[in-house]
Amino acid sequence: MKKNIIIVFLSVLIFGFLGQFVFLQAQPALSPKLQQTILQNSADNAFWSVTVRDSTGEILEAYNSDKLVRPASNLKLLTAATVLHELGSDFTYKTYMYGVGRQEGNTWNGDIIFRGSGDPSLSGRFYNDDRLYVLEKFYSALKERGIKKISGNIIGNDSYFDAKPYPDGWSWDDLSFYYAAPINALSFNNNTVDLTVYARGDIGDTPAIEWFPFDTDYVEFVNEQNITPKNAEYDEYYQRILGTNTIILRSDLPKGYVEKEALSIQNPPLFFVDTFKKYLQDGGIQVDGHLMIDSHVHDWDNLRYQRLKVHESKPLGDLLHQLNKESDNFYAEMLLKTAAAERYNTQGTTDLGVALMENFARSRGLNTSDMSISDASGMSSTTLFSTRALSKLLVSMQNHPESEAFKNSLSQSGIDGSLQYRFRQSALAGRVLAKTGYVSGVRALSGYLQAQSDKTLIFSIVTNHYTTSTSYIDSLHESLLEKIYAAY
Repeated sequence: MKKNIIIVFLSVLIFGFLGQFVFLQAQPALSPKLQQTILQNSADNAFWSVTVRDSTGEILEAYNSDKLVRPASNLKLLTAATVLHELGSDFTYKTYMYGVGRQEGNTWNGDIIFRGSGDPSLSGRFYNDDRLYVLEKFYSALKERGIKKISGNIIGNDSYFDAKPYPDGWSWDDLSFYYAAPINALSFNNNTVDLTVYARGDIGDTPAIEWFPFDTDYVEFVNEQNITPKNAEYDEYYQRILGTNTIILRSDLPKGYVEKEALSIQNPPLFFVDTFKKYLQDGGIQVDGHLMIDSHVHDWDNLRYQRLKVHESKPLGDLLHQLNKESDNFYAEMLLKTAAAERYNTQGTTDLGVALMENFARSRGLNTSDMSISDASGMSSTTLFSTRALSKLLVSMQNHPESEAFKNSLSQSGIDGSLQYRFRQSALAGRVLAKTGYVSGVRALSGYLQAQSDKTLIFSIVTNHYTTSTSYIDSLHESLLEKIYAAY
């Protein structure tokens, strides 16, 4: 009896192992031509992950498909899909200007309050590059009432989001720059000042600088830059002292060089109201009170809050173009916190937003063990994904009610967004809709490819830990896609 049991047990083990072996052998692999592109190049020591599917989701090509990699901005594919699912492409932001007090003659006796709604587009991006467009609307509303003086304070309310300005895992080295600007419910100009440096004068002189808005004293520039010979290389150095609005400039600029850089600021709601106060004063409206920040939740329907003006943003479907085509980290983080605030009727937080992303991923059939998410933009070093999961998401979005808005947000090869200058001389020009991704040592490209047969293929290609140039990695990604295009 014991002998029979042992035989049965061994049989189960053997057949189980063989079954598993057959299963593993049956998994799609990368074709020899694609393997050659990955393994016979100057970046063969990098880590590569590739998944290619047909429109039904069947995997056609796979290489390290289930391994976790840093996706960089390819994570924005899940962010955009989640936000669209939660809010819908017709969703708009509303930023309110309230008055508390009353008007007496040409004086507003009381406070002016701005209620932030998380709108990332309070800049010139959607208003013909007029970065003061929204402030002009609020100013005009006061001017039309005949107001020439505000006796009280100008207050910014940022209670719609929590007070945490950055997701977990962002590098301190990035926080001075536009791509890592702080997140706040009341923001202006992507929470950056736009610096222009002119290398005028003689070698050894200090370059001249100016900045938007108004050469504002909200920031302090310590200009320790240097003009170098005309044929010298530009050597960039910008650093905002953390916790302050003091920005150190130590770049070396060749004579005649002009450099433009968007640099982040501290305390976004104060930046908003400070800029608005200056705008009012430039327009002849005096402000006697102080600038204040209020982070408390109020009953805005209370009659004491008089609605003086509301600015409504462009619809979400348009804002997503900035998120995906231009790969804007600021939009990604702002939109995700908004989705969380709307869904849970509480302050928007990154953690709640990440929970939404994970829930949405599960609802589309993705395995959340194939991911680790810490932010919305892919900047975090602790955000990990697999190309298997990214490609499966793209397959599932073909049948989502917001599929058109989702696809319209992607860059088209050789035409627009971050793919505008790629694939121009290739047969793939106009045939790729995709999202690029980049952080140091990471390059990613995922999207839809119209193959030579006109079949739609879904692909995800991610390279981690490369030490060659990014342009070289791009050329390898494009070579892979050209071979996939021809093969199918």
